[in-house]
Amino acid sequence: MPELPEVETVKNTLEKNLAGLTITGVNIEMPKIIREPGLAEFTAGVSGKKITRLGRRGKYLLIHLSGGGVLVVHLRMTGRLVYARPEAPPPRHTHVVFHLSDGNELRFADMRQFGRILLAQTRQLDQVKGLKDLGPEPLGHDFSREFLRRELKRKRVRLKSLLLDQTFIAGIGNIYADEALHRSRIHPERIARTLSTREIASLYRSIIEVLQEGIANRGTSMRDYVDGDGREGNYQELLRVYNREGQPCAYCGTAITRIKVGGRSSYFCTACQKDT
Repeated sequence: MPELPEVETVKNTLEKNLAGLTITGVNIEMPKIIREPGLAEFTAGVSGKKITRLGRRGKYLLIHLSGGGVLVVHLRMTGRLVYARPEAPPPRHTHVVFHLSDGNELRFADMRQFGRILLAQTRQLDQVKGLKDLGPEPLGHDFSREFLRRELKRKRVRLKSLLLDQTFIAGIGNIYADEALHRSRIHPERIARTLSTREIASLYRSIIEVLQEGIANRGTSMRDYVDGDGREGNYQELLRVYNREGQPCAYCGTAITRIKVGGRSSYFCTACQKDT
């Protein structure tokens, strides 16, 4: 599933093409992709509206429209949102196509059909399911070292599972959680409240660093992710532990191990990341 750096990259690549354009119409081939409102209301609500800016909240892409509407896009596991010329053959599993005033298209494709698009009003974004309960943005002002210290000391859960909890921190998924834990030398099964002040400071820095590096390298393309121009990211070439089972740790050379934490695969170094 695309995480914060991937969605931020999609936002950045689309905004340069979409800002200022008008949606002239929309074709919806798979109605279930549109979560709300109904298809007729959705079509009427976006047609003729200018795209004023793009934003992001956690793993959600926000396309702001004139008149106060916002397209909320969740790519889920295999969703792609790509700006394309109409003569370019649409990829398989293209379910929604927005027609634009410059003659081009914004195409939503999703092989597994888990992605969703909804239309909401700006004033109602804090009431939208999925958005309303998100934790702070890890690259925003609300995510501070003191916040992390205070909240970790309250939690009796495994750290990896906590980092994946979007109500705790928004936007972190499996890849960047593993990378941040490895960089801070913390075992994924550590109970959150047992971390020392020094470990919390290291984790705080590591979360920010890996997310910033992910954005700088246009995201991680392991399987399906591409940016708004249809290009793959580069951060997979810099990963230190994720999906590297059996390969040497960048710090000590020990083979990377994979375990399950909360039903999710977790990659870590048994030598550098002690469960103590």
